[in-house]
Amino acid sequence: MAPAISKFATKRAIAGACALSALIWILKRRGRKQIVKNKNVWPVHDIQYVIKQEKPKGPKAYVNKRFFKQLRQLLGIGIPSIVSAEFGFVVLVATSLVARSLCDLWMINISTLIESSIVNMDTSLFKKRLIKFLAVLPLISVVNNVLKYGIYEMKLRLRTNITRDLLDQYLKSFTYYKMSNLDSRIANPDQLLTTDVDKFCDSCTDLYSNVAKPLLDIFIYVYRLTTNLGGQTPVFMLSYLVFAGIVLTHLRKPIGPMTVKEQRLEGEYRHINSRLITNSEEIAFYQGNNREKLTLLASFHKLVTHLRKCLEFKTLIGVIDNFIGKYMATIVGFYAVSIPFFQKDHHILSGTPDHRFKSYYTYGRMLVKLAEAIGRLVLAGREMTRLAGFTARVMELKVVLDDLNSGKYTRTMISDFKDEPIGSPGEGKIVTRDNVICFDRVPLITPNGDILIRELSFQVKSGMNVLVCGPNGCGKSSLFRILGELWPVWSGTVTKPPRGKLFYIPQRPYMTLGTLRDQVIYPHTKEEMVRRGQMTDDDLKKLLDLVQLSHLLERENVTNTEGQGWDVVADWMDVLSGGEKQRIAMARLFYHKPQFAILDECTSAVSVDVEDSMYSYCKEANITLFTVSHRRSLWKHHEYYLQMDGRGSYEFKDIEADTEEFGS
Repeated sequence: MAPAISKFATKRAIAGACALSALIWILKRRGRKQIVKNKNVWPVHDIQYVIKQEKPKGPKAYVNKRFFKQLRQLLGIGIPSIVSAEFGFVVLVATSLVARSLCDLWMINISTLIESSIVNMDTSLFKKRLIKFLAVLPLISVVNNVLKYGIYEMKLRLRTNITRDLLDQYLKSFTYYKMSNLDSRIANPDQLLTTDVDKFCDSCTDLYSNVAKPLLDIFIYVYRLTTNLGGQTPVFMLSYLVFAGIVLTHLRKPIGPMTVKEQRLEGEYRHINSRLITNSEEIAFYQGNNREKLTLLASFHKLVTHLRKCLEFKTLIGVIDNFIGKYMATIVGFYAVSIPFFQKDHHILSGTPDHRFKSYYTYGRMLVKLAEAIGRLVLAGREMTRLAGFTARVMELKVVLDDLNSGKYTRTMISDFKDEPIGSPGEGKIVTRDNVICFDRVPLITPNGDILIRELSFQVKSGMNVLVCGPNGCGKSSLFRILGELWPVWSGTVTKPPRGKLFYIPQRPYMTLGTLRDQVIYPHTKEEMVRRGQMTDDDLKKLLDLVQLSHLLERENVTNTEGQGWDVVADWMDVLSGGEKQRIAMARLFYHKPQFAILDECTSAVSVDVEDSMYSYCKEANITLFTVSHRRSLWKHHEYYLQMDGRGSYEFKDIEADTEEFGS
């Protein structure tokens, strides 16, 4: 009867597997038809785009020597020393894993004893052992939850240290600007700094627990089994571990590159969504919602297509993983545990059948646990391959940050300059000197290599206010970016004051998150303002009076605000009008009192009378001006002009001595 039932169950299992495979095939076929149908409605396959003008080249991610070197570097940041709190949590997790393995071993023994007392119908012994089991269970619960706490806290500390290190590099000087404007290797640093770092730390801590626990179990069970059954059984199991590990590691190789590409496509999709938010007004004026929808759908389609390929590959590998790492390991375990019982001269066979049953039951459970540990260790290779992808992504960001902070850039150039003695990025000199700005044979070259002016030479001392003019693309903004040390100097010498004594105000001023006071004193904090001791809130109010914005302190109907007066908090980019933001920026200039101010069309939305009073105050405060503007009303506030024609030529002359030429 039993063989018939077994044969019937086998047939049902095979039939069920075939039916499941057929259902999956039908669902996939219908899914593809639906995708084709959607493509006919929204032709996303016709939409093409690139991020940062260059298709990003993802780093190769495999479990090899390079991966372990990169992992060691990142863990060196996350765990700074053996006396750090982070290493303490590593020890805590390891101790918890040892305690959990010992608890598992104890539970095998007590379970065997409890079931033995049931089989032998010994009521008193059963109750005694059950009470003992119940008394130890709270301790086992504590061990399990301490392990979970240690793993999560270790992940948080890893993420904290790595994030702080990367942000220190990212926000050092102008690195964040250089990454977006001078270097083309990373298109979405926000994705790397947030999601990828989190997933790296999550994968790293999970791998630690998923590898350390099976290794510990294997050591403990191999020792116990070798002592009692001999070495043949554990050796057989460990040989299978080596074989399965080699096979599955080879099969899982594509998972690393797939993870890298998945994170890159996720970053692209997020970047395109953020572009829609940033440029919503312009898109709305053009009524470009349908076109932007197509671009979003194209990006999302690329992401989903890749995710589907990953899912199909991981499903196939999962089948092989389960077969080799779980079910075959169980079969090998059954065969291994049977070896001593089928050897007639083995010492375990000496004794009663009840003794043999207890031995088989105890050691059999140990072998099952050993097989499970081997299976988990084999399957941990899958997580290691995935970790290789996250490690490659985070290390790519770290390498680029290190390069940028050492002055190395990688970007596609329009010209290679092989036949032109222009120089190379960073070859020029920057000399720091108060009260003077001097360009000595400095070329204006864009990050792409487009030459705007081959040699620019002029000198401006404090008190020489200069009006900079010329058509769009002639080099006005390039001049200011070199002055602000945002762009490298290719050759020649730039003499300028220190960064803190040179202030730049763009046409669209930046409003930070924070209070009204923060808008005026940016980038200082309230604590820095108090520490400097040069300004109080009353002094700040005088600055608002100068730009005719003191009414902001009494404004009551400001939406989405908290606090009162200087401490009012609002979304200032939305609350303030264009002209108010420009006047706040001028108040910010008066607060900092630099030697030189670069004003880039920064009063275009301000009335002429307010503009005149603000420029007059700049003279009173001894702030020398570099102004980009087309308003004739500003000529009287400047003594010199720098005219660029957009064809590589320029003139630097006195306005009063050459008014007619300036007007032309």
